[in-house]
Amino acid sequence: MTARIACFGELLLRLTAPGRELLMQSGRLDVHVGGAEANVAIGLSCLGHAAKMVSAAPDNPLGRGAIAALRAQGVDCSGVALREGRMGLYFLSPGAGLRASDIVYDRAASAFAEAPADAFDWRALLAGVERLHLSGITPALGQATAEAAIRAAETAREMGVAVSFDGNYRARLWEAWDSDPRAVLTRLVGLADILFGNHKDISLLLGREFSGDGPDRRREAAEAAFAAFPDLRLIASTARHVDDADRHRIAARVDTPERGFQTEEVVVAGIIDRIGGGDAFAAGILHGVLTGQALEETVRSGLALTCLKHSLPGDASLFRQADIDAFLEGGLDVRR
Repeated sequence: MTARIACFGELLLRLTAPGRELLMQSGRLDVHVGGAEANVAIGLSCLGHAAKMVSAAPDNPLGRGAIAALRAQGVDCSGVALREGRMGLYFLSPGAGLRASDIVYDRAASAFAEAPADAFDWRALLAGVERLHLSGITPALGQATAEAAIRAAETAREMGVAVSFDGNYRARLWEAWDSDPRAVLTRLVGLADILFGNHKDISLLLGREFSGDGPDRRREAAEAAFAAFPDLRLIASTARHVDDADRHRIAARVDTPERGFQTEEVVVAGIIDRIGGGDAFAAGILHGVLTGQALEETVRSGLALTCLKHSLPGDASLFRQADIDAFLEGGLDVRR
């Protein structure tokens, strides 16, 4: 089955302090395979879409194990090259109560980050693909990955492949090198038809603040983005209010040039793992776009998937359409 969507980014291993421990409190760590774009690929594959991962991983048990984890979820990994180098890692200390979660990155000089921009044959990798999905994490890793992301998006546009882009701004990554995030991200967003981002992401791109509060501010920001980036057709975002580590209130929003639609807040309590919630949302929105759902149905699919992700350990959403339907129906009793 030819991949309908290709996702380009780094495969990572996440090492998590067990339970609600601090890092190195007991000297034990749980391992999950992650990475923003890989999470989207897995989420879409579980929803029945043909998803392809494009990346580079080390030719060792860590890299091969990460690839195997994606293949186990039905993701096509023929676009993942094995290279010399190390595996990108990040460490998570999960939040508890009024203590926020904390992440430590250890991904500098990874096999992916060190891959030259010309390591990827984009015309071959995108052959037969309908959409390319990227995030701001890839260009944040360094000059080579920034150039690779731009080449990927430019080639996609030349080939008639639609591009979706998730802002995913990570200040700690951009600040680690002599970067110009606004210039790079502006170039990438200019090549996209779908942007995952809120008013803060748009403020970074346009160098201006937006007044008002809540939905009005997001609509003002969306209208400014549509004016600045004429190829954009859809902007999607979530609004999260954190009461404590175990209870969040989440709403979802989509904007088109003509109108916006925002859901009511959903209370997400008893949170198991919030990491990857934004990637699950992106997968849900792209699922709606790929299946031709109406705007309201699309945003509800995205909200359902991000809320469900909070119930699952690990980085990726593993839910099917039946799980989205059950969530939207509102039944919480045991399904028999």
